[in-house]
Amino acid sequence: METLTLVSILFFGALVCGICWWGYRLYVQPVQLGDRLGAPVEIAEPAPLEKLRRPEKRLLVRMIQYIGEQVPVSPEDASLARRQLMAAGFRSDLAVQVYFGLKIVMCAGLLVAAFLLRNQLTSNAVLRIVVVAGGGALGFFGPNLVVDHLVTRRHEKLRFSLPDALDLMVVCMEAGLGLDQATVNVSRELQITHPEISEEFGLVSLEMRAGKRRSEALKDLASRTGEAELRKLVATLVQADRFGTSIADSLRTHADFMRVRRRQEAEERAAKVGVKLVFPIFFFIMPAMLVVAAGPGLLMLFKNLFPLMRGLGR
Repeated sequence: METLTLVSILFFGALVCGICWWGYRLYVQPVQLGDRLGAPVEIAEPAPLEKLRRPEKRLLVRMIQYIGEQVPVSPEDASLARRQLMAAGFRSDLAVQVYFGLKIVMCAGLLVAAFLLRNQLTSNAVLRIVVVAGGGALGFFGPNLVVDHLVTRRHEKLRFSLPDALDLMVVCMEAGLGLDQATVNVSRELQITHPEISEEFGLVSLEMRAGKRRSEALKDLASRTGEAELRKLVATLVQADRFGTSIADSLRTHADFMRVRRRQEAEERAAKVGVKLVFPIFFFIMPAMLVVAAGPGLLMLFKNLFPLMRGLGR
């Protein structure tokens, strides 16, 4: 009996210790000493100048780039494509060539695939031509849709991360820092939580360090991203800098306005849910409810009505 009691106590103690350790690791999430100290410092050797100018690329990327360089593109189309790619986050010098080369490769690949599979897809001669033409069009205009989706998603991330960045900038400026140093601190502190806005502010600080005027660097930020909220922020900062008003108060007011607008957008989306649920309810839920509710009655009606109709027919 004493042995059973001792085993029970040991088992209960081990269970309590295991639960406490699991809860401590899961909810408290302690920071280890190594995480506090950071990784060991490594002195990197300087890379050759040729490697810095032209990084190594895979064979497929080089082939696509070569094809894109052979495509005759007008300066207007190249400028528009570069602006879209920059808004999507692709800032490489070779992004435009790779983009147009990818369009040509995908167009040719889907065109050949549709031509080979036209007999399996349809037996109509007219539809075969439509399938081949549609495959080529999808391959050529598909990258445009993907880039537009990436631009929209990046704009949404920038818009959602901007209030936090403005609050941090207000704290930095109220602590005595200037706008340039506050931009550098925001870019450094938000690298993990909001990498998109951190990258954009980092580019602004690099442009100002290179000698560009602050207003020009901010305007480049608005034109580079294409986000409406960043354009409003740039206009606010330029006007505050020009007329000598408090930049911290302007940023705080703009951050509050963006939070109010985000809440209003959330309320608007929530109000539209009822209207958007009409079609799923009508096409998917309503038939099932009718089968469950009216099915037994209809079965009884048919069961009793059909013999009565046969008797009247006789």
